[in-house]
Amino acid sequence: MADYIYSMETRLTPDQQGGVNLVQEIARRAGLNLYLTGGTIRDLITGFPIRDIDLSIQGNPLKLQKELEKAGISVQGADEDLRTLQLLMPGNVRAELNMTRAEVYDKPGRPPTISPATINEDLRRRDFTVNAMALSLNSGSRGLLLDPFNGVADIEAKVLRVLHNYAFLEEPVRLIRATRLSARFHWPLEERTQARYDAAKENNYIEYLSKPMIGYELEQLTHEDDPQHIMRALDKDGWLKILHPHWTTAKVDASDLGQVVKTRQMMNDLGYSVETGPIVMYFLTRRMGDKDTSEIQRMIPRRDFVDKWKHLESGAHDLAKKLTSKEAGMPSGAWKILSQATPENILFLTLVTKQQAVDQKLKNFFGKWRQVKEKLPFPEMAELRITPQLPEYQQLVDQACLLLMDGKLRSHTEIMNFLKPYEPPPPPPPPAPKRGRGKAATAAAGTGAVSAPTKRGRKPKGAAAPPPVAPEAPVQPAPQGDKSAAPAKKAVAVPPAAPAKKVLAPAAAAAKSPTPAVPAKKVAAPAKPAVKAVPAKPAKKQAKPPATKAVAKTAPAKKVPAKKAAPAKKPATKKSPAKKAAKKKR
Repeated sequence: MADYIYSMETRLTPDQQGGVNLVQEIARRAGLNLYLTGGTIRDLITGFPIRDIDLSIQGNPLKLQKELEKAGISVQGADEDLRTLQLLMPGNVRAELNMTRAEVYDKPGRPPTISPATINEDLRRRDFTVNAMALSLNSGSRGLLLDPFNGVADIEAKVLRVLHNYAFLEEPVRLIRATRLSARFHWPLEERTQARYDAAKENNYIEYLSKPMIGYELEQLTHEDDPQHIMRALDKDGWLKILHPHWTTAKVDASDLGQVVKTRQMMNDLGYSVETGPIVMYFLTRRMGDKDTSEIQRMIPRRDFVDKWKHLESGAHDLAKKLTSKEAGMPSGAWKILSQATPENILFLTLVTKQQAVDQKLKNFFGKWRQVKEKLPFPEMAELRITPQLPEYQQLVDQACLLLMDGKLRSHTEIMNFLKPYEPPPPPPPPAPKRGRGKAATAAAGTGAVSAPTKRGRKPKGAAAPPPVAPEAPVQPAPQGDKSAAPAKKAVAVPPAAPAKKVLAPAAAAAKSPTPAVPAKKVAAPAKPAVKAVPAKPAKKQAKPPATKAVAKTAPAKKVPAKKAAPAKKPATKKSPAKKAAKKKR
C-alpha cells in the first residue's frame, strides 16, 4: 500500500495531485467511496506520462456537480445516461468522474443497460486488463490496489489482453482503442486477443460503432504525445476512414504539428500549463474542407473543446493586434500583454504568425526578456535593507524588471536613485544599559577593585583552597639550628589578615580557616614545635608598634643565609687522619 501511495504522490504533477485532493475531500464529506481507476493506474505503474485523471465513485456523481464547481473545478460535460462528468481542474488538468456501474449489452453497438455496482463489478466491465485496476482513495484503505485480472503482470509482460471473449463485439470502439494503445506503448496484442481482433475485423464488427464513441476517440487522438504516429497506425489498419471518410494522413499539417510538440515542451519547462488538444486538432484537420471539419466538430461530445478549437484564429488575431499597437512599443508593454494572454493563444500565435515584429516579440518573451529576471534582486537592495519581508517587495521587483527591460536601470547610480525612496527607516538604537549597583560592580571588577565579600559557609569539596597571604604582623623565627623550621612554613596555611583589628597567630588562623590547607596533612611531626614556637601573647602587643620596628627585629634572622650551614655539614662527612692511618696499617 505504501509503495502505491508514494508512486501516486511522486508521479502526479502538483496540479493533478491538488485536483485529486479536492475531489477526494468532496467525496468524503458526501460519504462516498472514491477510487483512482483506468488509464491513470496503468500510466502510474508503467512510468508513462499521466495525461488524464480517471476517477470512479460509488454513487451518483451528478449530485456533486455544485460542490465541484464551488471548489473551483469546471464541469465541461455531463452524460446523464452513463452518469459521467467531464472535469477541468485547476492547472488545465483533465479528469473524468464516473459512477461505478455494471453494463449489459443487448445488441452489438447499442448503448448498454446501466446499473449501479461495486468497484469490482465496475472493473469487470472494462476493456483490457491493464485498464481494469483501481487504487483506493478512502481513509480506511487508502493506497490499496485492486487488480482482479492481474493487469500488473500484463504490464510487466508489455502485452494487451482483453477481459472476455465478447469484448470487441459488445463495444466495437475497442478495436480502434487497441490499435491506438498498441501504437502508443509499442506493445503487441496477446495471442488470443490478436485472434479475436482479427475475427472482429473480418466480421466487420466496426459497423456497429456509435457516433458518440467516435467523437470520444477523436478527442483522445489529440492528447497523444505523437499524434502523427497514431494517425499512421490507424490509417494502416483502416480505422482512420471510420473516424471520418475523408480523413487521411495527407491532410495533416505535419511540420506545424511537430512544432506544437516542441513549443509545448518549452512552455511546460517555463511553468506554463497548456491545453494543446484544440491546437493539435486544428493542424490534424488543417487541409480538410470546412464541411468535413464541421462534421468532426459535431461528433466531439465536449463542447468546450470544440469552442476553443473554433476560436483559435480569432484569439491569435486579437493578440497580434495588441502586440503591434503603441501599448506594446516598449518591451515592458509587450511583456505585460503577453503575460496576461492565455498560454493557448501564445502557443498558437507562435506557430501561425507571419509578422516579423510579432515573431520577434514572442522570441524575446521566451528568451531575452525572461533572462532579465536573473539580475534581480539587486545587490543594492540588501545594502538599503530592502528585503522580502517588506509588503511592497514583490511590487518593487516587478517594477524594476520592467525598467530593466526598457534599459532604464543600467548604472549603479540609476539603481540607487530608484531604490532610495523605498528604503525603510533605520532600526531604533539599542536601549541604554541601566545604571545601578550591578553596573558599578561590573566596572569595579574590570578595573581590578576589590569585589564584595562573599557569604560564609562550607565550600564544595572540589573547590580549590585560596592562596596563602602573608600577615602584616611579624612572625618570630625559629632557632637557627632547628631543621624543622623550614617545613613549618609550608605546613601552615595563613588566611588573609583581618582589617587591622587583631593579628592572629598562625595556629589560630589555621584553626579558623573554613577549608583546611591540603599540604598540612602531609607535614612531618617536627612541624608542630615550629607552630608552638610562636607565642600568642607577643602577637597581641604588636598592634600598636609600627611595622618598621617589627621588620628591624626580624632582620637579623633573614641575614643568615641557608647556604652557610652547608660547610658545617661537609667536614663531618670527610674522613679524619687517624682513620686514614689505621686503614694503611691494615
